[in-house]
Formats: sequence, structure tokens, C-alpha cells
Amino acid sequence: MNTHWMPEGTVYGTLLNFQREHALWAPRMAEPPYKAAPTAPVLYIKTANTFTASGHSVFLPAGAPVVVAAALGLVMGDAGVAGAVLFNDVAIAFESYYRPPVKFQCVDGFLGVGPECVPLQRLGGLDGLSTLQLELRINGVHRQTTALAELVRDAATLLADVDEFMSLRAGDVLMLGSDCLPDGTRPLVHAGDTVEISATGFKPAVHSFQAEVKA
Repeated sequence: MNTHWMPEGTVYGTLLNFQREHALWAPRMAEPPYKAAPTAPVLYIKTANTFTASGHSVFLPAGAPVVVAAALGLVMGDAGVAGAVLFNDVAIAFESYYRPPVKFQCVDGFLGVGPECVPLQRLGGLDGLSTLQLELRINGVHRQTTALAELVRDAATLLADVDEFMSLRAGDVLMLGSDCLPDGTRPLVHAGDTVEISATGFKPAVHSFQAEVKA
């Protein structure tokens, strides 16, 4: 029997919510078309066709550079946040974070889902999330540490700001965002790679990557 946790509602991602990436983009925020920094959270959707359970493979489209990112998702319950899940947010590499192309974010299989939803109280509530560090390894080699203390909007602030313009329902997931590497990029993956995302208190999310097989 498959006991892996999987999202039951809509999964939302958050852009530009880590201090390093926000600072790298700041000089360009005054350029057209927006001519100012965003005042509300910038969200995108990971559609249901992207969900890949931990332990399963993600298939890479031919000829496209694919990047991975560690993210923590808040799972909504009937009375607020019920728990948190590790995610591997996979995407075809693209330039504009203001207008992330849906076709680059929502390729089949492009959201690696952690194996469990950890109850929020076990993590010290929303405030306790700021102590978490997400570790990303490719083929066992450490590639990135994402510290949730470095969020632009912490979990409580992000939830409050999102609530100003949309309602999250029970089963929906709000990812807090993902950080970039010092050069502004995210780790690339190739066919044959295995990516593990881990954090204290969570079972790791592990996904292998394979070349897409054409019918």
C-alpha cells in the first residue's frame, strides 16, 4: 500500500522570498514592465500533474536545462496550518522571475513531494520554522543549505499577506519559496542524478532523474 503523503489541494509557490535572491533582483525591479518592487507576495501554481512521490523518478525533457530547489510547504487544515512538507521544486531554467512561464514550472512530474506531512506543533509552530535548514544533495554531495531564517517574509507574515488577496482552503499548500546559489542560479540536474532534500524532523525527500523516453 502506498503510504506517501500527497497534496489534496492546490500547491502554490512563492517567488523572491529569500533575502539573497531578492537583493540580486533589486536593481532590476525598477525596470519595465512593473517599474517597482512587488508589494504583495508573488505566487505561482504547481499543478497536480507535477506531483511526484518520494522514491519515484522525474523524467527530464530532452535539451532543456533543469534546476532543482529545496522548499518547505505549509499544508492548510480546517483551522490554519496543519503541518509542513519538504518539496523539491523542479523547473526548466528561465530568466524572468516576474513572469515564470507555466510551461517551465508545470512539466509532468516537476514537483518532488516529501514522504510525510509533519504536524506543525512538532516543529515548534510557525515561529519554530525559522530555525530549520533545508539541505540539498545531488548524488550524495552537498550542494546547498537553505536557511528559513533568511526569508523576506517569514511563514506567519507570508500567510497574512497572501490572505489579503486570496483564501487558502484545507488541503492547499503554500511553499515558502526557494533560495538561489550565490551566483543567482539553482543547482542543475541531469539524467542519472539522485536528489535528496532533508531537514531536522523530516524524513528526506529523494527523487531520481531520468531522461524522458519518447514513445
